[in-house]
Amino acid sequence: MIAIIQARNSSKRLPNKCMFFYKNKYVLERVINCIKKSKKIKRIIVATSKRKEDDSIERFCKKKNIKVYRGSLNNVLSRFYDILKTNKCNYFLRVCADSPFLDFKLINRLYSKIKKNRADIFTNIFPKTFPSGQSVEIIKTNTFLKTYRKIKSSSDKEHVTRFFYKNSKNFRILNYSDQKDYSNFSLSLDHKIDLIKYKKIINFTKDRYFEWKKILQLI
Repeated sequence: MIAIIQARNSSKRLPNKCMFFYKNKYVLERVINCIKKSKKIKRIIVATSKRKEDDSIERFCKKKNIKVYRGSLNNVLSRFYDILKTNKCNYFLRVCADSPFLDFKLINRLYSKIKKNRADIFTNIFPKTFPSGQSVEIIKTNTFLKTYRKIKSSSDKEHVTRFFYKNSKNFRILNYSDQKDYSNFSLSLDHKIDLIKYKKIINFTKDRYFEWKKILQLI
């Protein structure tokens, strides 16, 4: 399984968030390190845009020897399609670059379901019971490639998996839920105030692994 991290610096609410530098690391670097902890991932590819403001993402990836692909800014779907055409895999993990505390054990739990069940998508957001920043989506590559041409709306092309959830009757989607609903909490970077929380968590954890529920307790 490969991991594709979608990243851009042109967020309107929090520009340059994935390249925010604190305690010797970029946010994107912490996302990559979280994913690397999962032994289920064979390769990590960062999918960003061709826009000039995303040059810094490419420079970082090349410096860290991380594969990077640059494509359309708004048609994120096409970035994934181009990557999957040239990187053979049965399944791929989709992650956003604003999730620096992603718990790798969630990736492992969902991956373990692949061998037991046949599904097009294994996720924990349909319905969502986990905080923002803990979203995991594992998609069957063959299903994605076959469906790509059917996706027409610009909104569905910007939000990679939206079409699948909107047409869930046509796909086999398995969801992993927590016993409690934590969906109102956030462990992602979306607004300026989130940077304050981000710094406090980094200061406390010192980049050591903490389960996502323990991080919530800190908050």
